[in-house]
Amino acid sequence: MIRIKARAPTGRAIVLPTVWGAVAVGYKFGCPLAQQDGLGARIATSAVFFAVGTGLVCHVRRTLLRELRLARRAARAAQNVVLRPLPPRLDGIDVAAAQLSADRGASVGGDLYEVIATEHGVRVVMGDVRGHGLAALGTVAALLGSFREAAHDEPELGRVLRRLDRALARHLRERSRAEHPANGAADLGNPVAEEFVTVLLLEIGRDGELRALNCGHPWPYLVSGARVEPLLAGDPLPPLGPFPLPAELEVLSCGRLHPGESLVLFTDGAEDARDPHGRFFPLPAALRDAVGEQPVSPQTVLRTLFRALLHHTAGRPTDDVAVLVLRNGRARGELSCPGSARPAGTHR
Repeated sequence: MIRIKARAPTGRAIVLPTVWGAVAVGYKFGCPLAQQDGLGARIATSAVFFAVGTGLVCHVRRTLLRELRLARRAARAAQNVVLRPLPPRLDGIDVAAAQLSADRGASVGGDLYEVIATEHGVRVVMGDVRGHGLAALGTVAALLGSFREAAHDEPELGRVLRRLDRALARHLRERSRAEHPANGAADLGNPVAEEFVTVLLLEIGRDGELRALNCGHPWPYLVSGARVEPLLAGDPLPPLGPFPLPAELEVLSCGRLHPGESLVLFTDGAEDARDPHGRFFPLPAALRDAVGEQPVSPQTVLRTLFRALLHHTAGRPTDDVAVLVLRNGRARGELSCPGSARPAGTHR
């Protein structure tokens, strides 16, 4: 769990209110003008106390704003560590990703994504933790930490998903003990027992072959030229958390991602975003407008999509939104060799 501790009051924070209070008390009991009953004396006394009160209010306001800026800075730092920026290219796949938090100014959300080039292909995770803000950030950290290891270690995509499932269960047990130590880890009435995460795992082979495992997450859109269509590969599994995974996991084949084609992965906050009149955000139409007739970079698609989303919601989305764009940037006929898979922290 991530905690942000408040700082101990500084000397200035203690001295200034004391000085203002001493000025008010000293004027009231030490100044002859304050003892008079005339109209002028009362006006002067009121002016002094008004100035003292205004000074105290301004001081408290400055202190609270300073603490708020520090909290936001810490939240952004935690988010950047957990949801680290992705390189623009991984093993021939162009990458662009961004996340928008529903907590205004917090820059922290419950969405997660990662792209890693491995010897098994480029592996991708996209997920959505129930809730948003700092409460969901610990779950995001647990899942991404597990994926970053399992993506390299496990040759089968199904075993990667099982690693994520075990990591989530372990994290929820530890969180339950920390937040509700008297209830016990197996208490079904504990709010932590209701947590769940939707997850989409993708694997892009060296020949562009797409393989997927979907646990309750929206399917991505395939963009080929000006054509935008959903990548549907079957019924998804239940989200991670409430239900155990089936004994046999069938990895779904989703065709191929040909050179020049793109995949747009997103969380449900994108499709569920509404305008002031309650109309949902038209994501496929926005994607078609973003790609147009000419091939564009994933960064351009991302910027255009978020601009349209913010315009649709009047700048106030009610849920976290994450979008990940993957474009096959390999030349036609080009296949990456087994030694060309690069670590997630490098690009070419």
